[in-house]
This record gives sequence, C-alpha cells and structure tokens, in this order.
Amino acid sequence: MPENCGAEAKRQRGRTNRLALLLLALLSPLVLLNVLLVGVARLIGALVLHLLTLTIWIPVGRRVLFVYSDSPVWKVHIETEVLPRLPTTAAVLNWSERSRWSPWSLSVRLFRYYAGTTEYNPLGIVVHPLLGPKVFRFWRAFRDAKQGKHEPLRALEARFFKEIGVS
Repeated sequence: MPENCGAEAKRQRGRTNRLALLLLALLSPLVLLNVLLVGVARLIGALVLHLLTLTIWIPVGRRVLFVYSDSPVWKVHIETEVLPRLPTTAAVLNWSERSRWSPWSLSVRLFRYYAGTTEYNPLGIVVHPLLGPKVFRFWRAFRDAKQGKHEPLRALEARFFKEIGVS
C-alpha cells in the first residue's frame, strides 16, 4: 500500500506541474502585453511632460526646478546659498509643504516623474529643450557635508550652477 500512495502522489504532482506550466503558457502573453503597455504609457507620459515643459516653461524662460525641505541639515544653506543664486524664473518646491502642492502643477509633475524614490530631496532639475532634463541629487552631498566632507557638496553645486549658467 505505501508504494501505491507514493505513485499516486507522484501522479498528482505531475498533474499540478503540468497545470502550472499550462497557466504560465497562457498568462505569459498577457503579462508581456501588460509590461509593454506600461512601458508605452510611461514613454508617452514622458513625451507629454516634455512637450508641456517646452510649451509652458521655455517660452517664459523657466528651465530650473529646485526641491528642498525644512531639514535642519540643509535648510539654512539652501535658503542662503542656493535659492538666492537661482534665476528669478526658477520654480521652487518645499517638500515640507507638499500637502499644499497642486497635483496639476507642472513643477509637481516634473518632480514626481523625474525624482524617483531615493535621494529625491534636495534636488535640482534643469530642463534642456532637446536633451530632456538633467537631475542633480543633493542628498548624499549634504550627508557628506554633515560628516565634515564639504568638497562633494561644493563640486555638485558648482556643476549645478554651471548647468544653469550661474557663476
């Protein structure tokens, strides 16, 4: 009898494996189609966002977005050293005030699309009409400065200000 139970269990596992393979074969095209649709939607979203930026921001001379928060690590430095040097047309968002952000704001949309989920604050985005945006992530440089290593922050700020044409 034990041999018979083992054979039945093997047959059952075989049926289960075949069923799983059949389901995988049937669902694979749907999963692939879903991944393709998400990729196309993101590409269209990026294109629409870039076109909106070109038609709304560029004609008024706006091409810089800077996002920061009220963190004691960088607030004073940003408000005294960075914000005053930004062009008057720059868009500035304070992450600490995000509950008051308009979900329809082009600045908010650009930030949410290009910032990602890591090291997104403080952040500078410089829009180029033909090349697309260039993103500057300041979080790590401020972390290093907090530990006494100020050179990465100075270098990143220099690259950022050079990119926006401010010396």
